[in-house]
Order: sequence, then C-alpha cells, then structure tokens
Amino acid sequence: MDAYQQLITTLALTMGTAWAAGINLYATIAVLGVLGVTGNVVLPEQLLILQDPMVIGAAALMYMVEFFADKTPGLDTGWDAIHSFIRIPAGVMLAAGAVGEVNPSLVIASGILGGGIAATSHTIKAGTRVLINTSPEPVSNWTASIVEDVAVIGGIWTMLHYPLAFLVFFVAFILLSIWLLPKIWTGVKTVFQTLIRFFSGKKEAAVMPDNSSIDSPPKELPVA
Repeated sequence: MDAYQQLITTLALTMGTAWAAGINLYATIAVLGVLGVTGNVVLPEQLLILQDPMVIGAAALMYMVEFFADKTPGLDTGWDAIHSFIRIPAGVMLAAGAVGEVNPSLVIASGILGGGIAATSHTIKAGTRVLINTSPEPVSNWTASIVEDVAVIGGIWTMLHYPLAFLVFFVAFILLSIWLLPKIWTGVKTVFQTLIRFFSGKKEAAVMPDNSSIDSPPKELPVA
C-alpha cells in the first residue's frame, strides 16, 4: 500500500506542477516553496531549491506583477505570448524534478510529459484570453484571472493532500482539452483574420443575387 500511495503521490505531483506552471508559474513556485519551508509538505530533493527564500521572494514579486498584467485587457495576451517561452520549459523542469532520484529515463519521460501538459494548459489560458479580449469591458478579464489563480492554488492544495482526487480532476482536464482546443484555435484564428482585414483596409465585396459584385459595372439592357 505504501508503494502504491507513493506512486499516486509522485504522479500527482509530476502532472500537477506542470499543469499549474502552464497557467501561473509564479504562483506555483511561491506556493510550493512556502508549503515546503513551513513543513506542510516534503518536496523531492530536486525541488528543495524552491524553498530558498530568494526563490520564494522572486516568485512572489513576479506573481504581483502578473496579478495586475493578467487583468489588463490586451496586456494579458502580450504577457501570455512572452511566457510561452517561460512556462513550458519551467513545466518540463518541475515535472522532471518531481519524480525524485530515479532512473534517468523516467526523469526524461516525466519532463517530456510535463512539457506537453504545461503547453496544453498554457495554450488554453492564452487562447481563452484572446477570445475574452474581443469584449471591451475589463470585468471578464478580472473574472478569468481570479478563477485561474484560485484553480492553481486549489489544484496544488488538492494535489498535495488528495493526490488521487487530483488525478481524477486531471483526467477530466485532459478530456476537456481534447474537446476544447480545436474550438479555441478556430476562435483565435477568426479573431486574427478579422484584425488583419481591419488593419489592411480590405473589405469583402458585397455580392448581388446574380453573383456579380456590387462594384461591377451595370449590365446593358438589350435594345428592342
């Protein structure tokens, strides 16, 4: 039973850190570091660096910056674009470190899976923000950001205290992602196509019932 529980705990920690890093990396690092340094959780040796006060302080500072950037329409999308190069590699490292000292091939496999999971959660977050930003009001941005923060902190807490329940949630997230990602991609592509047409000044020509353009010269009537 101990071996089974250890497997579930390690699997939840591996998948959970990568998932959370794709949504809010700085909150993930800060929460894990604080829980570790206060003795509420025992982190694997490879993740003990997260307990360093400098790491916790830097993560907390960047979380405060992201807290406001993530709630500003337009700025949040730019922030997500930059963090495509930060959250995904961090997800790889956190997932690889979560498995502890084991076979190197397992560490590499965990890193590969962690990168894919972080990329998935990051893509859903960033794509959803692009769609939300089509609305001019900022309330939806604030709501989405707060929901994401609560989900990350709540997910980490569940991952550490109820790993089996978290894995059930994680499987549901993967199934939801399979259904949701194509829809988000279609919506994002439509938004960018609309923006390109707007800034290029191109307009679609209206089509008359006889399939001729409204800009076409009128047809000559036959002479009797």
